[in-house]
Amino acid sequence: MSEIQATPWPTLRRDLVAILRGITIDEIEPVIGALVEAGFEAIEIPLNSPAPFRSIEAALRVAPPDCLIGAGTVLSVEDVDRLAHVGGRLTVSPNVDAAVIGHAARLGMVTMPGIFTPSEAFAALRAGASALKFFPASVLGPSGIAAISAVLPRGTVLGAVGGVSEADFAGFATIGLRTFGLGSSLYKPGMSPEVVAQRARATIDAYDAVYGRD
Repeated sequence: MSEIQATPWPTLRRDLVAILRGITIDEIEPVIGALVEAGFEAIEIPLNSPAPFRSIEAALRVAPPDCLIGAGTVLSVEDVDRLAHVGGRLTVSPNVDAAVIGHAARLGMVTMPGIFTPSEAFAALRAGASALKFFPASVLGPSGIAAISAVLPRGTVLGAVGGVSEADFAGFATIGLRTFGLGSSLYKPGMSPEVVAQRARATIDAYDAVYGRD
């Protein structure tokens, strides 16, 4: 399907991406520690956060080597290059930009662009996307996502992002979707590491209750 060879979506115990929009460099160590301890294996720091590349570098120092860490709101090839320079491996975008997706794929990055229509989904796959995020998923809901996913290639990794929390896992499980990007339900700027840890554990418990434990 892809004209460019996509980097496969990694095998994770739980397909959950923590989105830390607005996090500061001072918060990185305790928040990353809380997420990793709870069981998160993929973390996204959006580029419209303060000093995002410094935060990504710090996150990489704190997290285990196999943790998938990268940037969200990646809008340009230059953003991809800066992310690669600091060692990030995950590129998440709100849109479908073939140049951004293709460049990241050529660098061996895991890519997850945002899509809302079948046309965007097929364009992203042709560009070399590892996975697709339905965004905002709360608008489409399970029924809308199911309708679009029915025409996509078998095995396409699909995620729900935007207005989604652990309360939505069961509904999306009914259509076979098990990948989620979680933002404000996990972290908001200024939130204490203790509260993040509590929310992270609750999210992991809810995911395991729906999808089972390894």
